Amino acid sequence: MQDLYPSRLNEEKIIPRVDKTVYSKKQQGEYSLNNIELDEYEKNGFITFPNIFKEDEIQQMIQEIDLMADNDDLIKNEEFICEPTSNKLRTIFNQHLFSTLFEKLSKDPRILNKVKQLLGSDVYIHHSRINIKPAYQGKSFPWHSDFETWHTEDGLPNCRCLSAWVMLNDNTEFNGPLYLIPNSHKKYVSCKGKTPEDNYKKSLKKQEYGVPSLKAIEQLVKDSNIVGAYGKAGTLVIHDGNIMHGSCDNISPFSRTNAFFVFNSVENIPTKPFGAKSNRASFLALDDYEPMKSN
Repeated sequence: MQDLYPSRLNEEKIIPRVDKTVYSKKQQGEYSLNNIELDEYEKNGFITFPNIFKEDEIQQMIQEIDLMADNDDLIKNEEFICEPTSNKLRTIFNQHLFSTLFEKLSKDPRILNKVKQLLGSDVYIHHSRINIKPAYQGKSFPWHSDFETWHTEDGLPNCRCLSAWVMLNDNTEFNGPLYLIPNSHKKYVSCKGKTPEDNYKKSLKKQEYGVPSLKAIEQLVKDSNIVGAYGKAGTLVIHDGNIMHGSCDNISPFSRTNAFFVFNSVENIPTKPFGAKSNRASFLALDDYEPMKSN
C-alpha cells in the first residue's frame, strides 16, 4: 500500500494533507452538526460544544475514575500510565473496557452522531484514554499530530480519524489545557528520526519521536495562531486526527482531567506500520472493528 504520509525519515518536511476533513454533511441523528458547525470544523480542524454533559453526569465519571485508580488489581495493567517523574497517574487507556459507564459514554449519541457524520461512515474505537494532570505536578505533552503516530506506528492508512473528548474539570489557561494550531490539520509534518523498538514504552510518558521541530511549529503558526481549548466541565471537544496540538505543565492548584475517545472509520482499518518495524502494544490500537451503534 502506498504511504501517503511518510514520516520518521532523515529530514523533516511539511506536506499537504491528502484526505478530506469532513467526509459527509448528511445528518446522523438528533445531535448532528449543522452547516455552520461543519464549516467551522473544516476550517479550524476542531470544534467545541459547551454544556453538553450535565454536572451529575460529570460527577459520576470522576467517581468512576477514582474507583479505577484505587483498584490495586487494575492499576497493575499496562493501560495505567504514571507521570515520568512520579507515581501520580497520568493516563488510563481504554477506560471503556474497564467501565460500563465509559462504555456507555462512548456510544452516547451526543458524541457518536457527530463523529459518524464527520467521518462519513460507521466507526470503531481505535483506543480511548483518560488524561490526568494532577494539580501542581501534571507534566506537559509536546506539540504533535496524533495521526503521525497512528500512521507510522499503528498503520492507519488515511487520516479518517478524530478525537472526541469531554472535560471532566474546568479547563483554564492555568491548569495545563490543550493548545491547538487552527488550520494545521491541512498540513502534515513528516518528522525526522527513526522509530526505536517499543517506542511507546517511553513515548507514553515523554514523547520524543514524531515531535516537530521549532521551525515546523513556526511555519504552522505563520498564517494562523495558537488557541487554548478552554471550557467548563461538561464541554465536548472534537478535533481532527492531524491537528497540531500540545499542552504545558500544570503548575496550578487545580487538577485537569479529560476523557478521550479516538474514533476511526471502519473504512480505514490499520495495515502494517508505515514508519516502525512493529506495531505498538495492542491496547493502543484495538482490533474490534465492529461498527458502533448509539445507545
